[in-house]
Amino acid sequence: MPRRVLVLHGPNLDLLGEREPDVYGRLRLAEVNAAIESWAARSGWTVEIFQSNHEGALIDAMHAARGRVRFQVVNAAAYTHTSVALRDAIRAVAVPTIEVHLSNIHAREPFRHTSLLAPVCVGVICGLGLHSYLAALGAGAALYGGEQG
Repeated sequence: MPRRVLVLHGPNLDLLGEREPDVYGRLRLAEVNAAIESWAARSGWTVEIFQSNHEGALIDAMHAARGRVRFQVVNAAAYTHTSVALRDAIRAVAVPTIEVHLSNIHAREPFRHTSLLAPVCVGVICGLGLHSYLAALGAGAALYGGEQG
């Protein structure tokens, strides 16, 4: 299988840079994606990036990537704490998944402390802003592609 990774951005991440910059930072989603694509170019990976505010669209993207990606990085945003459907999709597609968050969900409101996805993911990285994604990509490359990232 080619060295390919799927990066999924969940609801409201299309508003990065505008929405609660004190929590999520000032980077826009396009800048996050550019950094991810730059990582891929340097690391010899192909990256597919998808953002949706719709739970079903995120699930469809996971299903479509099955058998084509070595791992996936998922920032499910608020769906992290509510979506049994996303949890079931991660489990069903059997693609190693790393959950990421820009903010430290454990330092925020109590309802954000629980991830329904974490138990079916290989790891969780949060609180590092853009570096949460880059750390997940590096870890996934090391684990599933023989690359240090």
